[in-house]
Order: sequence, then structure tokens, then C-alpha cells
Amino acid sequence: MATIKDVAKLAGVALSTASYAMNGDSKVSAKTREKVLEAARQLNYQKNGFAMDLKRSRTNTIALILRDLSGPYYSELIRSIQDVALSNSYDLIACSSMGGKDSTAVKFLMEKRVDGAIVLAHNITDEILHAAGSSRFPIVVMDRLITGEGLINVVVDGEQGGYSATRHLIEKGHKEIAFVSGPANSYDNALRYQGFLRAMREAGLEEKTKWKLSGGFIREGGYKATKMMLVQGELPTAIFYANDEMAVGGMKALEEGGVSVPEELSVIGFDDIQLAEYIQPPMTTIRQPMYESGSLAGHLLFQRLNGDAVNSFYKLKIELIERRSVKAQS
Repeated sequence: MATIKDVAKLAGVALSTASYAMNGDSKVSAKTREKVLEAARQLNYQKNGFAMDLKRSRTNTIALILRDLSGPYYSELIRSIQDVALSNSYDLIACSSMGGKDSTAVKFLMEKRVDGAIVLAHNITDEILHAAGSSRFPIVVMDRLITGEGLINVVVDGEQGGYSATRHLIEKGHKEIAFVSGPANSYDNALRYQGFLRAMREAGLEEKTKWKLSGGFIREGGYKATKMMLVQGELPTAIFYANDEMAVGGMKALEEGGVSVPEELSVIGFDDIQLAEYIQPPMTTIRQPMYESGSLAGHLLFQRLNGDAVNSFYKLKIELIERRSVKAQS
């Protein structure tokens, strides 16, 4: 069965343009619309019948689209949004964005299989969000800044978080600080790195290329990045991991390498997942208001579904949580 993606490919237009054309949107010229409709006829493409039904009635369901459904950060987020959905007598569907344009998540957005969505998945492109969002189909986006009809931004002050983490290490006397990053295309990672650089420059410290490694925001990535540092032989006095998952993996690698935390090397993370408090030593980290941000996103979505006006941008503050993984340099 042909999909809207197949129609776009045959017509030689972007996915969003094909969607606009099929919905009769005035953004598309008559010539382009006819080209798209002709491609649809050739492919015998039909709009999803379920999606067409949704135009006449609500599904009482919202979608939460995440890059990955695993991990402690996402579990807290899912719980907060689920609580809001239940209080509004709605069901919540959580789905992964793995697969990009071919994922089920994109189908939920483009075919309007739910009443609205909350997106925390950097591989759902701006193009898709612009094509899917509308006054009748609101989308709360939690991992980037994006403007457009029906789009609402809820972000955490990641730049300040990165700055606060690095500044804390500097105030403890550390001058040789490594940064283990998340994915290169992650908006959250970019903000944390900007904060790291700002604190380093303010202190007159130079970032060293050999101590900037990527861990992809996953535990195994933090483990491997730290192993790479250990292999190089020259270690920093402190490592700032751009999330706690990578820091947990990094601390395991340090333990295996015979490096004591914090006596020989200090570690700071970002997120304040539940595990951060229970590992040894308990991890100093930047707390994101995970439950609060998910709850806010949910409430904003339901306000829009009820026809209420909301702002397009909201930013939540972070907090430094001091535990025992950072030690002052003598």
C-alpha cells in the first residue's frame, strides 16, 4: 500500500509539501498540488481511513514521541505526562522515533492518529513538525526551539546547566576538565556544551581536543569514551558528562582502570536520574525538573486542545545537586 512518502517521492516534492497538497493547504501552488494529486492517483494512494475519521471526532488519545523508550530519564517523563492525560480522561501512547521518516511516530503525526503530541526526539525533523502541527493538531516540542502553527516549546535551561556544572568544577580548583558529549545533532547537548565553553573561557581555561569525546547520551557510550581517555594515558582532573547515563558508564570504566572517584578524578553529570543518588560515590549532577517539565508539556497540550491560548515558549530552571563525586583540588 502506497504511503504519503511514496507520493512525495514520485511527485518530486518534500514530504511536508505532499501533505499540504493532499490536505488542500493554500501554502501549495495549484501546479504543485496537481502534480502531487496525479502522483497519488498513479499510486492509488488513499488517506488513512482512521485518520479521516479523526477529523470528525476526537480519539481521546495523545502521543508521546521519544527517541528511545528505555532509560530512567524517559520513565519519569512518561509518568508525568501519563498523570496529566489520565486527569483529563485521555489515553497516552508512547512510541519511539527510531526509523526517522519511516517510523510509526511519523505516521501518528502526519496522519493525525491522535489528537495531539508531545515530542522529545531530535530525529523528528523540523520539516515534519511544521507539516503536522496546526491549530487543530497541537504539538509540544521539548528538545529544540521551533516556531510554527500549533507548535509549543518547553525547554530546560541547558546552557545555564552546562555553565553551572563546569563552574562548580572550576570553583573546586579544577583546570583540566574533559567534556563527554551526547549526539552531535542534539539541541540539548549543544546547549550544555555552550555552557561548558562559556565557563571555561570566563576562567581563562582552554578546552583540549583530546578530552572532548562523544558518548551519545547512553551508558555504554560514556563507558567507551572514558576507556579511550584511559588508553591515552593522560587524564584530566575532572570530567563533565553531558548526562548521568554516560557518567554512570564512565565511573564504571574509571573503577576498572583503577582510578578512584573523587580522590583521583572528579565526575559531574546532568539530569539527576534516580540512580545518581545510589551509585558509589553518589554523583554530583545538574537536576532537570523532569516530572515538572513533562507535566507542564501535558497541561499546555490540553489547554490548546480545549481552545485556550498559550504562549509558544516556556523555559524551566535547573539546579546543582552536590553529592560526593567531586573533590576540591589541593
